Amino acid sequence: MVIRNKSRLVARGYRQEEGIDFEESFAPVARMEAIRIFLAYAAHKSFTVFQMDVKTAFLHGTYGLKQAPRAWYDELSMFLLQNHFFKGTIDPTLFIRRFDDDILVVQVYVDDIIFGSTHPRYTQPFSDLMKSRFEMSMMGEMTFFLGLQVNQSLCGIFINQSNYVLEILKKYGMESCDPVVTPMEIKDKLDLDQNGTPVDATKYHSMIGALMYLTSSRPDIVHATCLCARYQAKPTEKHLKEVKKIFRYLWGTVNTGLWYTKDSGFELTGFSEADYAGFKYTLKSTSGGAQFLGEKLSSTHFYWLSHSEIVDIEKVAVCSSLRVPNNKCALIKSRAKEIH
Repeated sequence: MVIRNKSRLVARGYRQEEGIDFEESFAPVARMEAIRIFLAYAAHKSFTVFQMDVKTAFLHGTYGLKQAPRAWYDELSMFLLQNHFFKGTIDPTLFIRRFDDDILVVQVYVDDIIFGSTHPRYTQPFSDLMKSRFEMSMMGEMTFFLGLQVNQSLCGIFINQSNYVLEILKKYGMESCDPVVTPMEIKDKLDLDQNGTPVDATKYHSMIGALMYLTSSRPDIVHATCLCARYQAKPTEKHLKEVKKIFRYLWGTVNTGLWYTKDSGFELTGFSEADYAGFKYTLKSTSGGAQFLGEKLSSTHFYWLSHSEIVDIEKVAVCSSLRVPNNKCALIKSRAKEIH
């Protein structure tokens, strides 16, 4: 049975040439650390985060053009700026409106929007404002966003990906494995294992990718996952065993996540660590760090640096633990300052 007939005028975007008909075709998206900062600020200020979705967002640009995603972002951005919001200088997906001692913050991920205010009287008018211009689907309090399960309570905000953990455990046949208490061995470090038995590289890549996505709410597996990711060119049974160990660890910690308490501060604190040419085959030093806003983890990083990039190997630990994390802290501080 036909409910209604529809027709749509579609532009012939396939005839467009980059640099002539368009420059940028993408819609800016919020980084995961920006989402965590947003939720950390909501917990700090004790306000509820709400979620909405724009129906057929790309139709607000010329449908069929390669720059339709960008046209949608420009349309939304212009509308919010005309209604007394200002855009973040570091994060173009963050929009803020101030009301004397209160603030309304909006974070955009293409057509998914989360928002909240330090005073509840400003949330409903914003919802009505969006509905007056776009066809919106209101989803109430934020509970699930970009794969993150978000539980908002009177005590704070809890973020985890337990459903995703169960999904990937089942996908790779690890749902009945024996759990372990750590994600990696401390004594035996991974190496190239050039004489080892090769394994299916496609499956190995897929498992690493699944774990990388999980690090959005599981900083406890970042180091182990990144270490295993070094060997994606020629993975062996030894490497696969270590990846499976991470999955065994996840089976025992399915419900682990990030807890953002409401009564903690919002001061930026950074921690970092580096080893000394710990990778014996290439003399690469490994460094990592974490940045907190109060007691709320906002960002983690992990990288390695070869001695050819820093002439004096004795300075690797100093440079990798101080210089790069300081740059990361400066970026986090700038993001947090915009919203705070």
